[in-house]
Amino acid sequence: MRINHNPLAVVRNLGILAHVDAGKTTVTERILFATGTTHKRGEVHDGTTVTDFDPQERDRGITIFAAAVSCAWDGHRINLIDTPGHVDFADEVERALRVLDGAVAVFDAVAGVEPQSESVWRQADRHGVPRIAFVNKMDRAGADLDAAVASIRDRLHPAPLVVQLPIGSQDAFTGVVDLVRLRALVWADGDAVEEAPVPDDLRHEALARRRALEEAVAELHPGALEEFCDTGTLGERTLSSALRDLTRDGDGVVVLCGSAYRNRGVEPLLDAVVAYLPSPLDVPPVRGTYDGDEQERPADPAAPPAALAFKVHATPTGRLTYLRIYSGTIEKGDTLWDASARRTERVGRILRVRADRHAPLDRAVAGDIVAVVGLKSARAGSTLCAPDAPLVLEPPGVPEPVVSVAVESRRAGDTDRLASGLARLTEEDPSLVVRTDPETGQTVLSGMGELHLEVAVEKLRRELGLEVNVGRPRVSYRETVARGVSGLVYRHVKQDGGAGQFAHVVLDVEPYEEGGFAFRSAVVGGRVPQEYVRAVEAGCRDALTEGPLGGHPVTGLRVTLTDGATHVKDSSDTAFRTAGRLGLREALRACAMALLEPVVEVTVTVPGDAVGGVLGDLAARRGRVTGSVTRAGAAVVTATVPLAELFGYATRLRSRTQGRGTFTSRPTGYAPAPVATPAR
Repeated sequence: MRINHNPLAVVRNLGILAHVDAGKTTVTERILFATGTTHKRGEVHDGTTVTDFDPQERDRGITIFAAAVSCAWDGHRINLIDTPGHVDFADEVERALRVLDGAVAVFDAVAGVEPQSESVWRQADRHGVPRIAFVNKMDRAGADLDAAVASIRDRLHPAPLVVQLPIGSQDAFTGVVDLVRLRALVWADGDAVEEAPVPDDLRHEALARRRALEEAVAELHPGALEEFCDTGTLGERTLSSALRDLTRDGDGVVVLCGSAYRNRGVEPLLDAVVAYLPSPLDVPPVRGTYDGDEQERPADPAAPPAALAFKVHATPTGRLTYLRIYSGTIEKGDTLWDASARRTERVGRILRVRADRHAPLDRAVAGDIVAVVGLKSARAGSTLCAPDAPLVLEPPGVPEPVVSVAVESRRAGDTDRLASGLARLTEEDPSLVVRTDPETGQTVLSGMGELHLEVAVEKLRRELGLEVNVGRPRVSYRETVARGVSGLVYRHVKQDGGAGQFAHVVLDVEPYEEGGFAFRSAVVGGRVPQEYVRAVEAGCRDALTEGPLGGHPVTGLRVTLTDGATHVKDSSDTAFRTAGRLGLREALRACAMALLEPVVEVTVTVPGDAVGGVLGDLAARRGRVTGSVTRAGAAVVTATVPLAELFGYATRLRSRTQGRGTFTSRPTGYAPAPVATPAR
């Protein structure tokens, strides 16, 4: 039998995903400590963590920027990305997930699945990233592994495969029973884990849970089912192999538990990462296109190089571009082709990353996540490949910003510095957008939330020394068609010497319940040739940028081209595109339009005696309460609230609850705004 000595088999590229405050960064710190990468445990509350190295992260006590680290465990190299948990920084999670092969989802043992836990889980679903679950904070009062697993099953809908049984609870939590190998792992004294027999008082429950695990695995895995039917049980090797297959195929999620803060459960978590999550060899070859041709690139160091840039970070010593290398080998001094920008780039240096510290490398191979210095124009989402083997990989999606503020420099001489600072911000974070308001001439910075914009402005102040004035946040409204029009005729005729322009179109406009924009042609008899139909559609899309109510983008409509006419000489793509744009604008003015505003789902956690005041405040903010439960002595209220009403809510909530209330939010889309809501 041939043994696989491919070095890629011992590489794991994974992310840590979770709701804010579930313990992602602490889990990452304990992994670095357990692997010997660090020799002192960093603490979030002390501002001493490796991955939260930015001053704002340490001041606020949350992860804002995805940070990459590398460590080694049991002969394997683990490239780890600690991702943010706050909804305003979901784009950082999206870009990280685009380049990862696996993930560890961290859940609070008291709260279970929280709103942002669900959001990042769905993001991982979209990217097909295999996961294992780690139920953290088992030492807290009210911690309940079974309740947390039930919330995973009910809200996330995977098949949770629990492979551990906790020993003790809350303050008395000292270890776990490994149900796969039927052994106890105890952290009673110090940081070292000790292996021991299963305690007598837990043996019966451990055997019952091992049996339940075998039955759950046999239901999902054909090979395990065959052995289970033949012998009535599953051997350790078969069970481990089946758990690995189910995890990598996404048919099941292995669940472990522990307390990262107390350093309990980290070593079994690392063992599970190595045993169950895929290596670069276990995931399908990356697919890309170039000039319309689809190609595959295997995870092979000898193949032509192909890498995706997923993060850009400007440091005082240079510009770092973070790459996931999917195929080939990149060496220091190589010339690469930026297939997105269609220009060459030269690799100055290659660095192995550990948050804000770096170790130089001579080369990086397929499966690596590294940072490179020397790239001039590559952005997040750019594909870097061999000049003689071009390829464009699918970039991460960029969400539309929902909140905007006006920014201006306090000193007249700093205008150019502010412009360059904003350009650097948008280069590092594609979810930030800078534009100039055509009516006021103000510079407008748009992002994913109030905190997102606060962090961006603070970065301008701290890193560039700019004094900046910031206007009140504004939300991004949308306009939609409430009642359409039929048979609107628009003729575009222009004759001013030389070739003229002629286009005649007839449009129907109607609401489109699926949202977005849809276009179709019902023209018969070739009265409008197909190439002109495409031009009309392009013109209609041009018209969607500004609606008639207040100049907001238009969504939720379907346009049908029902008729038209051409001129033998004067018709052209340009003429029909212009007719589509101006015709739809005229049609929208004839439609009954409605204003839409962004809404978010808010989850408020408050003491029981403060619920009444919180509910009244949410109602005053046009909130619609959708649920309320009591969990570990606190009330958890869920409501849908317009984003515009949430500005300053954190301060108001703290004052109403004497600082004991917290809330989180996540976008849920758009809803009709009341007539009195200002359009701009």
